[in-house]
Amino acid sequence: MRMGTLLWRFGPGWRMISSAVLGGGIGPREWVLNAQVDKDYARTDPVEHLIEMGPGGPGVGMLTAAMVEHHTRAADGGVEVVATVGLGVPTWAAAPPGAVSEEAGRRPGTINIIVAVPVALCDAALVNAVMTVTEAKTQALIEAGFPCTGTASDAVCVAVREEGPQEPFGGPRSEWGARIARAVHRAVLDGALGWRGRAAGTARL
Repeated sequence: MRMGTLLWRFGPGWRMISSAVLGGGIGPREWVLNAQVDKDYARTDPVEHLIEMGPGGPGVGMLTAAMVEHHTRAADGGVEVVATVGLGVPTWAAAPPGAVSEEAGRRPGTINIIVAVPVALCDAALVNAVMTVTEAKTQALIEAGFPCTGTASDAVCVAVREEGPQEPFGGPRSEWGARIARAVHRAVLDGALGWRGRAAGTARL
């Protein structure tokens, strides 16, 4: 069965920081692919698989067991966010040993977040932006009624412009960090509430 994909073509002129299996780290990237796979996905070559699905050239590739057709979007002051939210195996980051099975930890990321910021950020601000994304995600999950910080293998990608003055901060009280936080919070909250509604509907069948 062919699964869905979300492909965001940025083109040249963008720098990204990501935890994704393909194109992770910091560097110039031109696209982000968020590919849906079966919850029992067992390929041992995810990087090669994502390269096969991508458009070629430098990019970021993520896998998710969430249904990408139910992705959510939000924007704030020029920041744009796309999120896919699946909460089949929620967990606390500091869960005690054995609380999350090794199998669950190997599953494709189920909360994937892509953020586009129309200005340049220095490396430290990029790292700070990832922290801001994670904090806003956790706030949204708790507000949606999920006692967790996420799932065991969530992924994030923050894209910023290569050219222009570099913003020095990406924390939630900085100008651009605050916009990132609000947009991520909205997208993840909508995604979590939507996932809850679909899960409840399935349970009633």
